Amino acid sequence: MQFVYVMDPMCGWCYGFQPELELFLSNRPGAEVNWIMGGLAPDTTEPMDLALRDTIASYWVQIERRTQVRFNHDFWQLNTPRRSTYQACRAVIAAQSMQAHSAIEMVKAIQAAYYLEAKNPSLDKTLIACAESIGLDETVFEATLKSAATEAQFQQHLQIARQLQVSGFPALFYINDTGHAYPLALGFCHAGDLEQRLETICNDA
Repeated sequence: MQFVYVMDPMCGWCYGFQPELELFLSNRPGAEVNWIMGGLAPDTTEPMDLALRDTIASYWVQIERRTQVRFNHDFWQLNTPRRSTYQACRAVIAAQSMQAHSAIEMVKAIQAAYYLEAKNPSLDKTLIACAESIGLDETVFEATLKSAATEAQFQQHLQIARQLQVSGFPALFYINDTGHAYPLALGFCHAGDLEQRLETICNDA
């Protein structure tokens, strides 16, 4: 059984969705998941403006209320946030290219650094530390992160997200035997919702 998961490691709703996704996949031990980095916010070195900071901080509170996850709200006092997630997306792609099946490990490392440890994943040093934490060589990772090959792969990921007409994250698709993509999640939902939607798709087929 194949799935495509379009997400961004710095998307709060993707963080909230992670336990639901893992619960859903735990019932499908042979499932293959293609992790696609959707790119929430382009590269910038400019600090996030105060209004946007307040808006995103309020989203964290909403996500906590609706999901099983918790946030370290000290992030907003301890960092100079940027509205920039592309480099974190490249970091997941770089990790996956260095070590098979490490996309999920890198995503969870970035989410832990960001949401639990109040570190800034818009900074290369945070991403390099995340790579080291999952057993990747720092020097090789840093070079891979900044490579043309990683950028090319990232552009392919963005193209896949556009082809699937993804307008928000998380977005999970079931891929049938003929390669057709059926949306299971377009935004946060619970594992039970995914189960029901997949059952409906398979029954209709």
